[in-house]
Amino acid sequence: MMFTEDFYTRSGDNYIFSRQQGSDFAKHIAGDFNPLHDTDNSRFCVPGDLLFSVMLSKYGVSKQMNFDFQGMIAGEMPVHFVESDNSIVAENDKDKTVLSVSREGDITDNDVFIEGLIRAYVAFSGKTFPHIIIELMKKENMMINTRKPMVIYDQMTLSFERFADVAPEVVLSDCRFDVTGKRGMVTMNFDLRANDESIGSGEKQIIMSGLRPYEQPDIDYLVDAYNAARESYSI
Repeated sequence: MMFTEDFYTRSGDNYIFSRQQGSDFAKHIAGDFNPLHDTDNSRFCVPGDLLFSVMLSKYGVSKQMNFDFQGMIAGEMPVHFVESDNSIVAENDKDKTVLSVSREGDITDNDVFIEGLIRAYVAFSGKTFPHIIIELMKKENMMINTRKPMVIYDQMTLSFERFADVAPEVVLSDCRFDVTGKRGMVTMNFDLRANDESIGSGEKQIIMSGLRPYEQPDIDYLVDAYNAARESYSI
C-alpha cells in the first residue's frame, strides 16, 4: 500500500481529493503553505504534486516523463485516468484534461524507489517558496501580488539514465526567472541522485502572473504570513 492512498478516496474509476486531503498533503508531505491549498480559501485547488504523486503510484516511473499541467482541480472534484502506451491523461468529471503525461522507455514499479522519488520531489517542490522564488524576484526587481499570490504549475520533466533500488534524492542545479510584462516563468533544473551518483535530471516550470515592481515591505508581509501559517500548522 502506497502512502498516497491516504490522500484520496475512490468511487468507481474516479479519484476524489477532498479539501482536507489536498491541504494535508501540501502541508504535511510537501511542506507547502501556499494559501491556495488552505481548506477555507475560496480559490482552493488540489496541489498539482498530489496528482503527480498518485500518477506515479498507480502507473510507475518511466525513463522519460513529461508532465503538462493544464487545469486546476477543486476540492471534491472527481478525476479519472486514461492510459495509452505512451501517455497518461487525468480528466475531470467534464472530461477536461487537467494533467497529461507523455512517457518513454523502461518502467520501474519498485515501491521503495517510487515512494522515495515522490517524497523527495514534493519536498523539493515545496521549498520553491520562499526559498527560491523570493531571491529570483529580488534579482529581477519584479514580484507577484503579495495579497493574492498566484503561482501555478506549468510543466515538469523527469529523465532517468537508470533506476535504483533505493530512494533517490532531488538536488537543485540551476534556476532562472524570465519576465514578460506582468507574467513570469520560473524554471528550476535539478539532479536526480542515488547512492551519491547521478541517475538522471529534471526540470520544473511554474507561471507567476500579476507581476509588479519589487517592494521589500510587501515581500516581508508575504513571507511573514507564510511562516506564520507554517508555524501554526506545526503546533
